[in-house]
Amino acid sequence: MTVQLILFFILAIVAVLTAVGMLVSKNAVYAALYLILNFAAVAVFYLLLNAPFLAVAQVTVYAGAIMVLFLFVIMLLGAEKLGQSQVQAWQRPLAIGLGLILAAEMVYILVSGAGGLVVASQGTTINPDFGSPANVGMELFTKYLLPFEVTSVLLLVAIVGAIVMTRVEKK
Repeated sequence: MTVQLILFFILAIVAVLTAVGMLVSKNAVYAALYLILNFAAVAVFYLLLNAPFLAVAQVTVYAGAIMVLFLFVIMLLGAEKLGQSQVQAWQRPLAIGLGLILAAEMVYILVSGAGGLVVASQGTTINPDFGSPANVGMELFTKYLLPFEVTSVLLLVAIVGAIVMTRVEKK
């Protein structure tokens, strides 16, 4: 086993554990902190793929700006102090059923190899421009311009929604 493969497996375990910790955490602030750790693990995955620009962007954009926004909204709304919400009778069986369907799909993809996973051979070379700022910028603002703009509008709507939800009406 190579050092990269060992590091990959360690990071995979960290990424899965932090994702599970985020999902089962009762405190919203702790869930956000678990998500930051998950973003950091993903950033190291990008480093293993020789994409340092994407790793830095992952840390600065997601773990930095977006998580600051999430924590700001959590603190502003007081979501960490909210009690347990009422669960409808139909929600738990639906969630279990959908989870079982997802698990069956994952097992099918892993067993049949239908996932289309391509393993690079030893002689495969990576394009030297892969993950460079110029290449990412060209792809982002040409091929992926519409999803980029839709994401920016969604973030703007989320900010406006948080402000409207916390606004106190004067009487």
